[in-house]
Amino acid sequence: MKLTLDANAYVNLIRSYSNGQLRVADLVLHRSCLVTADVVVADWRPTDVQAIQESDFDALFALKPELVLLGTGSTQRFPPIAVRGLFAKAGVALETMDFGAACRTFNILAQEERRVCAALLFGAAGTGRS
Repeated sequence: MKLTLDANAYVNLIRSYSNGQLRVADLVLHRSCLVTADVVVADWRPTDVQAIQESDFDALFALKPELVLLGTGSTQRFPPIAVRGLFAKAGVALETMDFGAACRTFNILAQEERRVCAALLFGAAGTGRS
């Protein structure tokens, strides 16, 4: 699906996503990633929501988001309770949603200058679906 916005040129926006590919600004990504308005971590380790480990969020928390949108593939799947507890302890809101919803919501919030991070999971085969 292609997304088009009248955008601030200095903000990373998700331009399009499809099965196995994500376009952020001029970058084309095929692996799990973290995206904020000004940073892209292009090779985030986890490929599935159940494979997430607490240490996977070290890089994310270093970005100091107020809200994280966890895109879990074609369907909404919740992370383990320990991960949700980690976010509560850090005082960072966590919203879990399907991949497309996370991409669309990220663009809206980034344009509103919110400190949002999209944590997008691509399946082990690079499909963007888990």
